[in-house]
Amino acid sequence: MSNGSSFYITTPIYYPSDVPHIGHGYTTVAVDTLARWHRQAGDDTWMLTGTDEHGQKMLRAAVANGVTPQQWVDRLVGESWFPLLTTLDVANDDFIRTTQERHEHNVQTFFQTLYDRGYIYAGEYEALYCVGCEEFKPESEIVDGTGAFEGLKVCAIHSKPLELLQEKNYFFKLSEFQDKLIELYTSVPDFIRPESARNEVISFVKQGLKDLSISRSTFDWGIKVPWDEAHVIYVWVDALLNYATAVGYGSDPEQFARRWPAFHVVGKDILRFHAVIWPAMLMAAGLEVPRGVFAHGWLLVGGEKMSKSKLTGIAPTEITDVFGSDAYRYYFLSAIAFGQDGSFSWEDLSARYQAELANGFGNLASRTVAMIERYYEGIVPPPGEYTDADLAIQQVVADAAATADAAIERFRIDEAIAAIWKIVDALNLYITENEPWALAKDDAQRGRLGTVLYTAAEGLRALATLLSPVTPVATEKLWIALGAAETLGRLQDQPIRAAGKWGALKPGSSVNGLAPLFPRVEQTV
Repeated sequence: MSNGSSFYITTPIYYPSDVPHIGHGYTTVAVDTLARWHRQAGDDTWMLTGTDEHGQKMLRAAVANGVTPQQWVDRLVGESWFPLLTTLDVANDDFIRTTQERHEHNVQTFFQTLYDRGYIYAGEYEALYCVGCEEFKPESEIVDGTGAFEGLKVCAIHSKPLELLQEKNYFFKLSEFQDKLIELYTSVPDFIRPESARNEVISFVKQGLKDLSISRSTFDWGIKVPWDEAHVIYVWVDALLNYATAVGYGSDPEQFARRWPAFHVVGKDILRFHAVIWPAMLMAAGLEVPRGVFAHGWLLVGGEKMSKSKLTGIAPTEITDVFGSDAYRYYFLSAIAFGQDGSFSWEDLSARYQAELANGFGNLASRTVAMIERYYEGIVPPPGEYTDADLAIQQVVADAAATADAAIERFRIDEAIAAIWKIVDALNLYITENEPWALAKDDAQRGRLGTVLYTAAEGLRALATLLSPVTPVATEKLWIALGAAETLGRLQDQPIRAAGKWGALKPGSSVNGLAPLFPRVEQTV
């Protein structure tokens, strides 16, 4: 079992059958922000992301494009999925591909363990299968087709016809774990979050679990069943195991003991795999279940979940090329209650960018640095005696830091940002009310001017620390402009849980010219 300071967190393992859209980016930056926060808190943090590269859908796409499956996934990952991490300034610790030897070999080790422990048996299976989901569909996700698909059964998620498959497969005894799963959900109430997701899973499991078909024999693009190479392991079983194989399961016991178990952040459409099948498999293998599963909502465009087939998929670069990666990260993480569906619109993004980032945070930083340069020759002044107004700012900073940290512990990134933004609003009001430009005209108010500008600069120091997991590029620029890098060290090394402690910024530090953190975007999108 990992020690108490370990924080291992994963994105879903993405299926790279197409280019990534903003929904993939949303999940990735959320996990990256949580990981960055815990790193700065001093926790032993590890962030994993990666790609799920086996399965029938990938095989068919490769055939349609006249290449081998491996060539196809290599192209997709190299041209689209690796670059996404750079586009969004993601600081992941590892990227796993399910076609890597470190994964494939240890999936077989796990599978053999389940077989040896009596949880796998051979049988025949006939059911409706969705290639898009790579899943035999339950009745609740099968609907009657309309239009061109009238008279057919279609997937409720993909709106495409299902295939009736009849195979000799191997089955996992999922049905034996119904009571154990209910006990898990009851004894660890926050194992599944948010509450709506937890209720959905409990209701599903209480309806009764059926044994799970976990091999396929009609195609060969997958990991071979170790005792029967006529079968490949079901792609979802293969994919779920990445969370364990990436941190040493089957190959590095010390690393696995250090990291496991993990927190998983997933889209709500794949919740059952992570909150039902995955913990049951781990129980069967005699391993610890995950620390928790958090299911976020969908990003909606025009009221619908994004879909390439419906032309509602938006590439992250369409946003970052105009507004930058920080704006992308800030917008999606603050505008949507994490765990609920959220609607994207260019108008809302543009409005929030201008009001909150450019005019709110960016302008606060620019004018504070500019006034220190103008009135104190670029040297952060020492504060004098604090007034009630100054002490109120100190309290806002302390409260915001504590509230944000508590929100992060609940995986509510949106609530953390809202708490931190109170510092932005309070400092802007503080500067307006204390009018440093007026104080500068009166030599008798020189001491008061120094206190006001130190308060503003120290507030920005706290803001840079607290916002660095969300907007790493802008906060790094601000950190350097405040002269904090020379006296306090690297921004990413600042203890984030101590960010609210007043007085860290050293008087006498040299500020540097600060270009706008969030340049105005004049052209509407």
